[in-house]
Amino acid sequence: MGKNKRLYVLDTNVLMHDPTSIFRFEEHDIFLPMIVLEELDAAKKGLTEVARNVRQFSRFIGDMMSSQGATQLENGLKLVIPHGLELADSCGRLYFQTQTTGTHPKLLSEGSFADNEILSTALALQKNETDREIVLISKDINLRIKAAILNVPAEDYYNDRALDDVDLLYKGMTIEDDSFWDRYPQVDSWSENGSTFYRIKRVNGDDWFPNQCVVIGDGDGIEAIVVEVSEGFLVLKLVTDYKSGKNTIWGIQARNREQNFALNLLVDPDIDFVTLMGIAGTGKTLLTLAAGLAQTLDEKRYKEIIVTRATVSIGEDIGFLPGTEEEKMTPWMGALTDNIEVLTQSEEGGEWGRAATNDLLANRIKVRSMSFMRGRTFLNRYVIIDEAQNITSKQMKALLTRAGPGTKMICLGNVAQIDTPYLTETTSGLTFAVDRFKQWAHSAHITLQRGERSRLADFASEAL
Repeated sequence: MGKNKRLYVLDTNVLMHDPTSIFRFEEHDIFLPMIVLEELDAAKKGLTEVARNVRQFSRFIGDMMSSQGATQLENGLKLVIPHGLELADSCGRLYFQTQTTGTHPKLLSEGSFADNEILSTALALQKNETDREIVLISKDINLRIKAAILNVPAEDYYNDRALDDVDLLYKGMTIEDDSFWDRYPQVDSWSENGSTFYRIKRVNGDDWFPNQCVVIGDGDGIEAIVVEVSEGFLVLKLVTDYKSGKNTIWGIQARNREQNFALNLLVDPDIDFVTLMGIAGTGKTLLTLAAGLAQTLDEKRYKEIIVTRATVSIGEDIGFLPGTEEEKMTPWMGALTDNIEVLTQSEEGGEWGRAATNDLLANRIKVRSMSFMRGRTFLNRYVIIDEAQNITSKQMKALLTRAGPGTKMICLGNVAQIDTPYLTETTSGLTFAVDRFKQWAHSAHITLQRGERSRLADFASEAL
C-alpha cells in the first residue's frame, strides 16, 4: 500500500446509503472488512432502496474485478469511475480484508458483533499501517462514539448532504430597504401585458437567482419577482396582489406576502417546478390546490391534478390496507380532502363550486402512490408531491424525471418534520431540490414563514 494517503474503512451503512461512495474519496484508498461484505450479502434481496443500492455496489465491484483480474486482490483494485458517473477522477485503490484480525480488545468482547468486527479491523490496520492515517467512515453515531473511545479516528459520510447546514438553504425571498435604489441607481421601467417591469444594472458582487422574490422598502414597498438574470442586468416584474379582495385564485386570498409570492409562482406558466417549504399551517397545500384547480378547471392549462406523497406515518404503521391504489392512498390523503373542503365551501366558489365537489375529486384530482411511478410520463399534468421532506434525493430524481411536456411539478414540505429514520434536514430530497434548482430559470422556491391555520396551531408550533 502506498504512503501519505489516508485509508478509509467503510461501514456497511455507507454503502447501503450510497453505492457510489467508494468513488468519492479522491486519491485516498478504501478498505472493506469482510463483515461488511457479509452484511451486504444479507441485505441484497428485496425491492427496497437499500437492496437496490447493495446490488448496484456489487455490480461496481464485479465490473472492476472482471476488467482488472481477480487473482491479485492482496494488492487491491484500482478504483475506476464507471461510465456515466460525473465525478472528479479518482486514483485510489480498493482493498479487501484478506487476513483475520485476531481477538477483539476487551472493550469489544460483547455487543454488536458486526460493529466490533469493523472496529477490530480498524485497530489492526492502525497497528500494521503505521505510515498512514486510518479513518473509519460510518453513518452510525454509536459506532463513531465507540471508535472515539478506542482512539480510532471516525467521521460521518458527508457526501450525501446537499449543504453543511440547513440554515444556509436558499429561502427564495430577500428583503431590501430603500438603500436598494442607491445601490442600483440605473433603472429602466416599462409595462407589458398589464405587468410592470424594471430593468436594473447589476453591480459587482451581487447574488441573484431566477424567480427570486424581492421586497423593496418598508410598509407599502415594492413586491417583485426576478424574471431574468443576465451578466449585466436584472429584470424585476411586479407581482399580482392576491392579498386584496380584487384578485383571488379559486376564492382564495393570500394572507401574507410569502403566500402572495407563492400564488404568483404557482400560476406562472413559465415556471415548471416550484418548491414550497414552511411549518405546519402556512398554507402550502391549500395555495397549491387552489392554483391547480384554477388552472385545470378554469384555464384548461392542465388536464388533471395528480397528488402523491411518501407514505410515512407519525405513529405505528396501521398495517395492510385493502382496495385499489386510490383507496389504499386515501388514509394518507387527509390533508388533500381537508383542503378540498375549504376550497369548495368558500362563498367565492359559488353554487357551482359546491355542487361540483364530488366530480372534482373523482374526475380531476387523482391520488397516486409513489411506488408505481417508475416508467410513467405525465403530459399536461399539475403534479403535487406532498410531504416531500420524507423522500430521498434518488426518489426525488425518479419523480421529477416523470414530467413530460406541459407538466408543472410542485414539492411541498417542512424539513423540520422528517418522519423517515434515515434522512436528516441536510440529506432530504426536498433540500437537494431547493439547492440544485435555484439557478434554473424555470424553477422557483419560497419559504412560507407565518402559520395561518389558527392561534392554537401557531402557539403549539412555537411553544412545544
